[in-house]
Amino acid sequence: MDLRDFYLLAALIACLRLDSAIAQELIYTIREELPENVPIGNIPKDLNISHINAATGTSASLVYRLVSKAGDAPLVKVSSNTGEIFTTSNRIDREKLCAGASYAEENECFFELEVVILPNDFFRLIKIKIIVKDTNDNAPMFPSPVINISIPENTLINSRFPIPSATDPDTGFNGVQHYELLNGQSVFGLDIVETPEGEKWPQLIVQQNLDREQKDTYVMKIKVEDGGTPQKSSTAILQVTVSDVNDNRPVFKESQVEVHIPENAPVGTSVIQLHATDADIGSNAEIRYIFGAQVAPATKRFFALNNTTGLITVQRSLDREETAIHKVTVLASDGSSTPARATVTINVTDVNDNPPNIDLRYIISPINGTVYLSEKDPINTKIALITVSDKDTDVNGKVICFIEREVPFHLKAVYDNQYLLETSSLLDYEGTKEFSFKIVASDSGKPSLNQTALVRVKLEDENDNPPIFSQPVIELSVSENNRRGLYLTTISATDEDSGKNADIVYQLGPNASFFDLDRKTGVLTASRVFDREEQERFIFTVTARDNGTPPLQSQAAVIVTVLDENDNSPKFTHNHFQFFVSENLPKYSTVGVITVTDADAGENKAVTLSILNDNENFVLDPYSGVIKSNVSFDREQQSSYTFDVKAVDGGQPPRSSTAKVTINVMDVNDNSPVVIYPPSNTSFKLVPLSAIPGSVVAEVFAVDIDTGMNAELKYTIVSGNNKGLFRIDPVTGNITLEEKPTPNDVGLHRLVVNISDLGYPKSLHTLVLVFLYVNDTAGNASYIYDLIRRTMETPLDRNIGDSSQPYQNEDYLTIMIAIVAGAMVVIVVIFVTVLVRCRHASRFKAAQRSKQGAEWMSPNQENKQNKKKKRKKRKSPKSSLLNFVTIEESKPDDAVHEPINGTISLPAELEEQSIGRFDWGTAPPSTFKPNSPDLAKHYKSASPQSAFHLKPDTPVSVKKHHVIQELPLDNTFVGGCDTLSKRSSTSSDHFSASECSSQGGFKTKGPLHTRQCSPSSP
Repeated sequence: MDLRDFYLLAALIACLRLDSAIAQELIYTIREELPENVPIGNIPKDLNISHINAATGTSASLVYRLVSKAGDAPLVKVSSNTGEIFTTSNRIDREKLCAGASYAEENECFFELEVVILPNDFFRLIKIKIIVKDTNDNAPMFPSPVINISIPENTLINSRFPIPSATDPDTGFNGVQHYELLNGQSVFGLDIVETPEGEKWPQLIVQQNLDREQKDTYVMKIKVEDGGTPQKSSTAILQVTVSDVNDNRPVFKESQVEVHIPENAPVGTSVIQLHATDADIGSNAEIRYIFGAQVAPATKRFFALNNTTGLITVQRSLDREETAIHKVTVLASDGSSTPARATVTINVTDVNDNPPNIDLRYIISPINGTVYLSEKDPINTKIALITVSDKDTDVNGKVICFIEREVPFHLKAVYDNQYLLETSSLLDYEGTKEFSFKIVASDSGKPSLNQTALVRVKLEDENDNPPIFSQPVIELSVSENNRRGLYLTTISATDEDSGKNADIVYQLGPNASFFDLDRKTGVLTASRVFDREEQERFIFTVTARDNGTPPLQSQAAVIVTVLDENDNSPKFTHNHFQFFVSENLPKYSTVGVITVTDADAGENKAVTLSILNDNENFVLDPYSGVIKSNVSFDREQQSSYTFDVKAVDGGQPPRSSTAKVTINVMDVNDNSPVVIYPPSNTSFKLVPLSAIPGSVVAEVFAVDIDTGMNAELKYTIVSGNNKGLFRIDPVTGNITLEEKPTPNDVGLHRLVVNISDLGYPKSLHTLVLVFLYVNDTAGNASYIYDLIRRTMETPLDRNIGDSSQPYQNEDYLTIMIAIVAGAMVVIVVIFVTVLVRCRHASRFKAAQRSKQGAEWMSPNQENKQNKKKKRKKRKSPKSSLLNFVTIEESKPDDAVHEPINGTISLPAELEEQSIGRFDWGTAPPSTFKPNSPDLAKHYKSASPQSAFHLKPDTPVSVKKHHVIQELPLDNTFVGGCDTLSKRSSTSSDHFSASECSSQGGFKTKGPLHTRQCSPSSP
């Protein structure tokens, strides 16, 4: 397959494809001969075309343009703004428009036109078919105003003779409809014969016998009428001549003959030879062939008839495209009045003798035969409408259309024989400035005929190329502290356009105040001195703009990095760092972090730290700035440390700076209160009966070597004030009378005072015993001291006035013994009675009670059985487990000054007398100072569990925490362990005994006792 055949095949395929998106068809029907400006149709309304751009939603201005050839007189016109179609001053004549053709139906006469809708975004090709309906504007006419007919005198009645038919250019009912014979003189009549083709042939009928000798000529009129409104008609003179008789008429072998002859048949070519016979002889048998009166003059010009032989030949070149079918009526006459009739249909067959026709109508008006396009025109820009046709038929009339060579244009088929010439790709003026190509139309005949049309297209240059930077991102580096006007680089861009479209100017974008740019040369310089510490990087844009219309531009990013110089010294975040640490912090603990910055970068900002003037108390990490202790802090020994720190960077030359550091040691609640007064646990105060309420009867004073809230103390009476006779000031420690003492109050009163600090998160406390002797006088001091010594056998949760031991006088002891003895007798009697009644069960219960009583032991082992019975009588609850303190006497010479050592443990019932609750689970184990007296050798607990749990292998702590306050020998009072208790939300202090005993401690559940008045004992 050669290149030409390929183009033919491609064009044929393109012809078979119709683009329905841009090609639409309208059909209108009008009457012929309409006046000017009669509306025919409305294109946007009939096609429902919207003027709204679907993409943008804005209204678009559409232009409607009639595609016509130059010099043509248009039969219709189209409004460019509204798309309405009107008639023009050129009248539409159906007979002229469709001349030479036979139309069996009214709507077969039409003409076509094309309308395009612009702009290109809305482009549509509208093909409009206008059917022209016939108007009765022509009267039927006979071929001649005088019609001569010769009829033999011996013609039989009802014989028929043809009359030449009238013709009417109009069609349908507007054509020939009726013939009428006027003045027939009753000799002749008229009959109408309708042919299969719809033609009406008039025939003259002989109604009477003719006699040439009587009358040889008859003159009449024949009238023809059409069926139009208004009706039109015409007449002709019909002259009948009566001729002599020839009684046998010629006869054709075939009355209907159809032949085919090619249109390129040369002149003289035989078409057909007709043959007629006559039964007569002699001169009556001589037959003469002539064309009938119905044969059109045009047909007679193309064909010749031999009068003698009946041979029809071609006497003029035929053209199928002009007339495809010729109908010839041949008469065979032997001289008689009735010739024979034969109809010959000559079909002119097609020969590929017509090349295709190219009708090129431009949508974009050319200038001097050249179409000018802008290179920015989009793809599918419509240039021209091309209509191809071929007068030949069938294969000879099948036309393909294509472009001869490869160009950025193509043909788009919109109808079977119409194409749109449009751009197939974007145009580039810089690539090709002008195109000249041929459009080829080729038919399929053998040999094939073709036609070409030359198209010239020139491109108009547009500023469609923006300037292009050689690098989209330009990276520079410059050292800080530069000089002003320092050359940095030259920025350049190129533009593929030429002329003014290639003239480029440069402009700096925002954020480029530190730079200057030459608009013409693109030289970039520094307009200021850079400081990397203020801004390390500059990012801005440079715009290159050409001088086209409109101008085009592009941008490049410029990144300028400022290089560092060591122009900044290290800078501490504070000139004076102050850190606060708790005392007792372990050695090598972190106490603070020195933060230092250097605005430089790289090695210039690498800072090394060192301590200048410290006595190796602290260790400083030179890189992280972490300060760790090299000592264990004790605020009471040293409350603060001060030294200097130096920071040196890694620049050349290096820079440095210094800062002061102060380590403040914060107090930790690690010291229990120390009792100053009373000076000894064996001391007492006399409270005379005459003392008035509110008077100070004693005072308790203690100190705490901690600071702040850790040294704030609170005094509380936790036991021994069951009658509410005394009150202690929680701040001063002064003990005052609440009520005036009565004789019932006479005697020794032991107050257990808890002294607790307000330390956080846990407080420490100390217990102290205060003895008050209520009496008018204290005549026997030794007796009072003896009472004090014996009170140590009484648990702290019990008042010494409730004990069974004699504390005041012998009479009181005698009475108590008698009461106990009587109670024991009653108990024995009841026990025996119950035992007898309950038998063995009572024995078992008695054994259980005896065992239970054994668990509540008094401090005195000798009175164990008596104590058991007394407990049963008192019915103490099992939950009130009491830890007693026993005193093992060392028998000194002077009992008054004998030190009393021991532990004080309170039962759970007394623990809640203070505000809040002690957290036993968090209490630390008890420790002793090395020089503390071994109190365990002086006191032994008579309780089921010991008050202290001292482990022989417990390490001795060097801290100031201890269980028992160390007092001088003459100041031996009971001290509480230094266990820590939690502070309540109300900031009330808690106190507790040491965790030396898991059973020990204070708990209270409301008030312990209610003051009662009873007769005093003697």
